[in-house]
Amino acid sequence: MSDVTTADRPAILGGRKAVIMNAARVAEANRWPIITDEEVGAVAEILRSGELSINPIAQELENDYRQFLGVKHALACCNGTSGIFAALHAFNLQPGDEVIVPSATYWASVMPVLWCGAVPIFCETESEQLGLDPDDVEKNITPRTKAIVIVHLWGIPSRMDRLLNIAKRHNLKVFEDASHAHGAKWQGRYCGTLGDAAVFSLQTNKLAPAGEGGILVTNDDSIYEHAQCLGHFERILPMKTPARRFAGTGFGMKYRISPMSAAIARIQLKHFPERNARRTENLEYLSRQIKPLGLNTFLAPNGIDRVYFLYLVQNIESKTGLTTVQLVKALQAEGCEVVGPRYPLLHQQPVFTEDKFIEIARLQHLPRESLPTYDPNTLPKTVAANEEILQLPSFPSADRELLDQYASAFRKVIGAANEIASMGD
Repeated sequence: MSDVTTADRPAILGGRKAVIMNAARVAEANRWPIITDEEVGAVAEILRSGELSINPIAQELENDYRQFLGVKHALACCNGTSGIFAALHAFNLQPGDEVIVPSATYWASVMPVLWCGAVPIFCETESEQLGLDPDDVEKNITPRTKAIVIVHLWGIPSRMDRLLNIAKRHNLKVFEDASHAHGAKWQGRYCGTLGDAAVFSLQTNKLAPAGEGGILVTNDDSIYEHAQCLGHFERILPMKTPARRFAGTGFGMKYRISPMSAAIARIQLKHFPERNARRTENLEYLSRQIKPLGLNTFLAPNGIDRVYFLYLVQNIESKTGLTTVQLVKALQAEGCEVVGPRYPLLHQQPVFTEDKFIEIARLQHLPRESLPTYDPNTLPKTVAANEEILQLPSFPSADRELLDQYASAFRKVIGAANEIASMGD
């Protein structure tokens, strides 16, 4: 692996960089979100209307998502986090109830559990699809377990066959955090339509962004009604059910989406199919080039249609001959945009390890021994896998020239792994 010509010598060893495209072209290849005059015009129309708080555009966006996903209900919220809280709140969690969650995810997948008065139980993630490990989920279910939070991380559908079966056997509610998974499918069904409720984030980096916003989706009438009462008081008075009696107060929150964000979201969703297809084509092309070098590129298995919120690959040190730190440094020297893991593992965070969660969830009245103890040294598989992940650009508008330069960088670096490894971290 160390027999490398002078022309192919890695930059970290004094050779030429592989990524030589000029900075302006690289920036354009990676620009996201893509904003055009269409979005500007849609926002200007909202401004001219003067209806800047409550506007029919929100219901129009909800109709778009209902049609896109084939669900009964969609509710536009001010952000994904508020939608997650609304869905979990509708599950009627009680103080001290347990909710199975992953540790390798963004904090908003888990922290709303505390604000419902419940406690998260962290489980291992499995290595193939980066979702909850069904075996570890099963081991952690107790009589207190009431729900599972499933995250389709980075746009890869979780192992829904086994997880849904576990939930059914134990009578557990299933919430899908589909914030990364617009358009992803499991066995022909859209992620976000498989459990009791789901949320799609519309934050700026997401696949169908609005700047800020979230879409709660469900086929359950009671969840939808509860979520409206919790955060959309203006929707209560027109209700035809007994919940109409709460019109004077709602349930005390205000979670409606900004009409300007809704206007942007409608345009982004309209263009989502072609933009997503280009991003997927680019990343599958690059993945096929670098996978043989000893990297897990998380190409979709049979029965799965994944999407790419972000592009992450796993360094298999026994195959590449380099630690992840060494690989990242060498690729950066080649001119690649590459960094380590995006999210810190949640079970290692002070809010859990220092018992701050008890105060947040207002559980001081419960015996300490009845609540979980969070040890940062648990979940060894998740910890190990997190140390092997590196993040590359998602190349939403890249051409093959830039992708080939990145592939060349990987080949140069891994081709000289022995010499690079001798340099240490």
